[in-house]
Amino acid sequence: MIGFIIRYIIIAGVILIIPRYLKGIVVDGFTTALLVALVMGFLNSFVKPFLHIISFPITFLTLGLFSLVINVAIVYLTELYVPGFQVSGFVAPLIFSFLVSFASTVVGWFTK
Repeated sequence: MIGFIIRYIIIAGVILIIPRYLKGIVVDGFTTALLVALVMGFLNSFVKPFLHIISFPITFLTLGLFSLVINVAIVYLTELYVPGFQVSGFVAPLIFSFLVSFASTVVGWFTK
């Protein structure tokens, strides 16, 4: 349980830092970043697999590139549920999702 809390606090810190260097993403504060981390974790766990299943034919035809669209859709869904988190464009949420995923992977290596 402590590892879970530490993981999400660190990921929230990363989510708070990313908008300073990436235009198109706005995070109001640390509580918003913590909510973004929790909502994105929930959506990535429960909604993203469902989206991958129903979009398999499109993903197959585009040789996997449609999964990038799914990543951006998850970020936009997070924007709908978290007040104070704003996203614009396509490239910014794509890079944002990659950076959050990378940070989550690195933090996961150290907090088991």
